[in-house]
Amino acid sequence: MTLFKHELKQNRISLIIWTAAISFMLGVCVLIYPEMSSQMGEISTMFADMGSFTSAFGMDQLNFGEFMGYFGVECGNVLGLGGAFFAAITGIMLLAKEEKDRTVDFLLTQPVSRIFVITAKYVSMLVQILILNTTVILVTAISILAIKESPDLKTLALLYLAYLILQIEIGTISFGISAFLKRNGLGIGLGMAFLLYFMNIVSNLTEEAKFLKYVTPFGYTEGAYIIPNSSIEWKYMTVGISFTILGLVAGYIKYSKKDVS
Repeated sequence: MTLFKHELKQNRISLIIWTAAISFMLGVCVLIYPEMSSQMGEISTMFADMGSFTSAFGMDQLNFGEFMGYFGVECGNVLGLGGAFFAAITGIMLLAKEEKDRTVDFLLTQPVSRIFVITAKYVSMLVQILILNTTVILVTAISILAIKESPDLKTLALLYLAYLILQIEIGTISFGISAFLKRNGLGIGLGMAFLLYFMNIVSNLTEEAKFLKYVTPFGYTEGAYIIPNSSIEWKYMTVGISFTILGLVAGYIKYSKKDVS
């Protein structure tokens, strides 16, 4: 418990900043919808004429003039990218930072096993992701009430569930990579998150690249599918959960046997 609390304390500033930033951007995104809605007809027409760009972000499958269509594109990208970057940063720093900061010797001389250390750190990451998402949901709910919209709650819940699982997947894969690093892997974490986001864009542009949706977690968070179908594409999410398990197992195995001398 002490190690768990220490991890939360160490990361509290990062958690506060990322949570505040994402919540603020999402809140503003929702609150400006009434102003935007009067121009949605023109905006939808403009997007319809943008060809591949429209397909890349799934805007050709959503009614941008309705709140859920607007939320899925605009607000979804804020939570998707912001949450992915936070999860990647948090996960990639979990284990590597101890060697970088030269605190690993002290940590591992404590009367606890390496498995306990790994578990405490991993659970702290999950708790941080849950705190971020809980705050974001509360801010979104308050903002939606403020503009007096009535979105479909089931669809909205599925969107948030998909983004939560995306963050856990990216955070866990980053955690697994962190076990193999001896130095700061911040660039690796951020680069991986952006690459996965870009892969989803490419997969929307051409049928030949559709297989990339099995690789990127952004494939199962697309509002273009979730909103009209009120369902997640479980075939993609199932693969994502498998990657999450692999990342977790790799992190445990590597770090439990790692030479940290």
